[in-house]
Amino acid sequence: MLINYQKVNIVQEDNVILKDVDLQLNEGDFAYIIGKVGSGKSSLLKTMYCELDHQSPEKAEVLGVDVDKIKRKEVPSLRKQMGIIFQDFQLLHDRTVRKNLDFVLKATGWNKRKERKERIEQVLTAVGMLDKLEKMPHELSGGEQQHIAIARALLNKPKIIIADEPTGNLDIETARHIVGLLQKIRENGTAVIMTTHNIQLLDEFPGTVYRCKDGHITDVTHEYRQMDLTEDSKD
Repeated sequence: MLINYQKVNIVQEDNVILKDVDLQLNEGDFAYIIGKVGSGKSSLLKTMYCELDHQSPEKAEVLGVDVDKIKRKEVPSLRKQMGIIFQDFQLLHDRTVRKNLDFVLKATGWNKRKERKERIEQVLTAVGMLDKLEKMPHELSGGEQQHIAIARALLNKPKIIIADEPTGNLDIETARHIVGLLQKIRENGTAVIMTTHNIQLLDEFPGTVYRCKDGHITDVTHEYRQMDLTEDSKD
């Protein structure tokens, strides 16, 4: 099991944002987190890569590590096994796509230039962006930048991809392409968990659906089509 949360409280600035979270994610799973702005979606993801702490969990394991007891010096090793994707891409704007990806590889211990070059070409090919290798971020569209961000997330062959609103700044057709790409990645065994407001994508790209509401998270996979999620889609 890649993620195993049992009775976990998510806390921000001494306030409990989500209470008694039960959530499990296995290899190859695809999970959506939906809910209004401020309902705790992003906070939940942040606890998984140790950006935010838990409070008194019964169990809080990520990739076999007890993240309630993890030491700060152990966090980089855990994050290296993840691919993290943000809504605002977070590319370095003073360097090309190649150098953006090369920077990450160097920082995570890839010391041989030839191996870095090959890996960069592999991940860009996987997301259909090899022809953008020498482009600067400002020369790319929002969708292209998000494709590069996904390629960056794949560099270290992660066991899990954590994506916080990866389609939030994109038009619906580009959003479909991004989620389709993440689904394809899932087919290779990498688990994906993502927050989204694009409720219309849930029919096209099925997965487990969790909803954050009123301080709790609930599995609504078999219910959300019957639920009034209009407000969620407008967030």
